[in-house]
Amino acid sequence: MNYAKSTETDVAYYILSKKGEPIYYKDLVTEVIKKKAKPVQSLSHAISEVYTQINMDSRFHHMGGSMWGLTEWNPPETKRSSSSAGSTASTSAAKSTRRREKLLESIQEG
Repeated sequence: MNYAKSTETDVAYYILSKKGEPIYYKDLVTEVIKKKAKPVQSLSHAISEVYTQINMDSRFHHMGGSMWGLTEWNPPETKRSSSSAGSTASTSAAKSTRRREKLLESIQEG
């Protein structure tokens, strides 16, 4: 793989697919930065930037405990009946927001 011409998310995908198991987010992001061999002025900014890209890419799945894996490793979620979907969706969105806030705090503390 030509890391220099690949996106950060493609490099992260390659790393995870080769490893075959979830990786702690900071180790994954640090490995991406190393493989890209791109000069960084601020490591914390680079970590936050790559983490954000991974977080927004549907190929990646947060496994809990700051571990990231690939979405393809998880079985697809089953659709819930419409009667419970409204409350479930709002609860899920609130949990997702809290999870993102905690992860961003841990990156900034880094």
